[in-house]
Amino acid sequence: MLPDLTDLTTLRDLMRDAPCADAAARQAAQERNGQLTKPPGALGRLEDLAIWYAGWRGNGRPTITTPQVIVFAGNHGVTAQGVSAFPAEVTVQMVANFQHGGAAINQLARAAGARMDVHALDLDRPTADFTQGPAMSEADLLAALRVGWAAVDADADLLVVGEMGIGNTTSAAAICHALFGGAAEDWTGRGTGVDDAGLQVKTRVVAEGVARNGGGALDGLQILARLGGREIAAMAGAIAAARMLRIPVILDGFICGAAAACLQQLNSSALDHAVAGHQSAEGAHRDLLTRLGKEPLLALNLRLGEGSGAALAISILKGAVACHSGMATFAEAGVAGSA
Repeated sequence: MLPDLTDLTTLRDLMRDAPCADAAARQAAQERNGQLTKPPGALGRLEDLAIWYAGWRGNGRPTITTPQVIVFAGNHGVTAQGVSAFPAEVTVQMVANFQHGGAAINQLARAAGARMDVHALDLDRPTADFTQGPAMSEADLLAALRVGWAAVDADADLLVVGEMGIGNTTSAAAICHALFGGAAEDWTGRGTGVDDAGLQVKTRVVAEGVARNGGGALDGLQILARLGGREIAAMAGAIAAARMLRIPVILDGFICGAAAACLQQLNSSALDHAVAGHQSAEGAHRDLLTRLGKEPLLALNLRLGEGSGAALAISILKGAVACHSGMATFAEAGVAGSA
């Protein structure tokens, strides 16, 4: 059972002392992998994925039966700066689409056999424009983190978190710029498809936001409050909750990665229970994945968000675990092993 997330200090403490994978289960999975009816290493990265998954589930021969996809939605005050090709009201409209089963993520979650939940966070109350001051108060940040924290089903055996929020690639770029340095243009991309003039505006907004809010020795949660959005904070809360429950996570694209990076800043091993589902078409995502130490499972030029790339990757992980747990060993099959 999850402890109550009463304040930000509690989350910092929990991330500092986050539980680790089960070493005995991992060892059992490695031993089983060496006995399966295949040449050593023949399934490549699928073997590593299955062993990683087994360690986090505490079972040397696991299965994946109850994956969960959660989409969080939030609105951003910074959209008033003209950083998106779409108006802010699209967030509300897309939430309705999710709820009626009409979005891409609905189809992908269904195809992967995953339960899907949608959480809209105060859509009528956008975050503040972070070029003018912090996007969220500490109380607003905590409230959003708690939504994500409570949204994770303790009976799930795999988690994907996605987002919807017009303007949130701007927020994600600002978070990455504040966390990792460099220039604003290193982290700022076209998002929903802004033209060259829109990209210039967006880059300026990211630079101004970080200059206004990113100074000093800030930790990941402080940066998340100053430059993030409610849906980004909720994703971070869900990823953190999954760690406490030892539920493996498949990270989605650039925005999800920015949320995860705020946790990694608190503890360099905070994302050991997570893999990267894909590398998106957003230009800075490759660099962000490198900073997170994650190699993507897929690279399909996606830039939709919603958890779509990670939901596609559920089937990759399911395949890895199915082969690991379902294949016969040489002894079971009566097949002679290697000399």
